[in-house]
Amino acid sequence: MIPASPRVFALLGDPVAHSLSPAMHNAAFAVLGLPAVYVALRCRADDVPALAAALARAGGGGNVTVPHKGVAAAALACPTARVVRLEAANTFWAAQDGALAGDNTDVDGVLAALDALDAPATAWMVVGTGGAARAVAAAAAERGARLAVCSRDPGRAGAFAAWAATLGVAGAEADECDVVVNATPLGLGPGDRMPISRARVPRAQVALDLVYARGETPWVRALRAQGLRAADGREMLVAQGATAFERWFPGHRAPRDVMRGAVEAALRAPGRRAAASGGGG
Repeated sequence: MIPASPRVFALLGDPVAHSLSPAMHNAAFAVLGLPAVYVALRCRADDVPALAAALARAGGGGNVTVPHKGVAAAALACPTARVVRLEAANTFWAAQDGALAGDNTDVDGVLAALDALDAPATAWMVVGTGGAARAVAAAAAERGARLAVCSRDPGRAGAFAAWAATLGVAGAEADECDVVVNATPLGLGPGDRMPISRARVPRAQVALDLVYARGETPWVRALRAQGLRAADGREMLVAQGATAFERWFPGHRAPRDVMRGAVEAALRAPGRRAAASGGGG
């Protein structure tokens, strides 16, 4: 039941219909008895600043998913240092003075998901150069891992590697990477190609797909069959969501087990297909 005067939290992005964030956060609000509700709002990039500000002023907040994380970062009056470095935000709320504040909790999600796989902080390969890839680069910086970049566009890969170097992330070659992370949307569609083949990363022992899906993604299943420790993005979704929750409700610890259970239940529901993880995705 929705409370009479709830604090409203929203996921802003396009698309958002696939998102499991409403199920995850509404389960957390319910178990803690918080007068709040979480919804998914499909919107254009130029809607984001006004929507985020209005939600925050009303006592709520929310998340931002693809493709609006850069726009969200630019709209913040009080960004965290992480947002400033990455030029991408996925979480927003009102600061004490009412100004729009925000963070990038995707980095926390990537770190938690890699920790769950016991990923070594050696050399990582990131597939993609978008907002999710930026979170992977920031995670590499925090762990001290080197980074190789895979993109269909060599120019974008080179530019991304140069940007990652500004975070203090040293470069790596594909054939020395122990960890590979898919930070592209590949896997969302039933006919999608694999993000990258094992042959491109022959040393890899750990694979993380930031896409999550019922029954896991084909890439995760294929790499696990080849002996890798592999997982999809559901743990990232829970971890970034829990950190966001604690930004909105600093007096409460996020009920991670409840949130994880809500995600797992939603993924078991008939008709559930893949979804992009990160930022409440």
